Amino acid sequence: MVPYRPVELSDGDRCYPDHMLADPSVYEELAAFVDERDWAQFHTPENLAKSISIEAAELLEPFQWTPDAADSDIRDELADVLTYAYLLAARLGTDPDTLIRTKLARTREKYPVDKSRGTSAKYDQL
Repeated sequence: MVPYRPVELSDGDRCYPDHMLADPSVYEELAAFVDERDWAQFHTPENLAKSISIEAAELLEPFQWTPDAADSDIRDELADVLTYAYLLAARLGTDPDTLIRTKLARTREKYPVDKSRGTSAKYDQL
């Protein structure tokens, strides 16, 4: 297994694997935020999926005219994408950790290391 390389953050900190997925209190904060505003009524899977797509497009906006987008702009837009993704997962009765691990298991089968290492070819082209 290739060792995980920590991500260097702009403030000099590093982001390690155990900090990559959400702390359970994040879900509690999101739920409280939504409940206080009575917004759950609008959080259908369709609306949340649309919101993810819209926010994902906005994630590209800081890069529109420069490859050197400000980290703060990227983080704000990424937070919006993740917020809607977490809300959709909760609406579907699951959590991002489970979704990612399940999908990763399927992707491992499609992209065996001996065939996919170092190439960006699609699985049917390996």
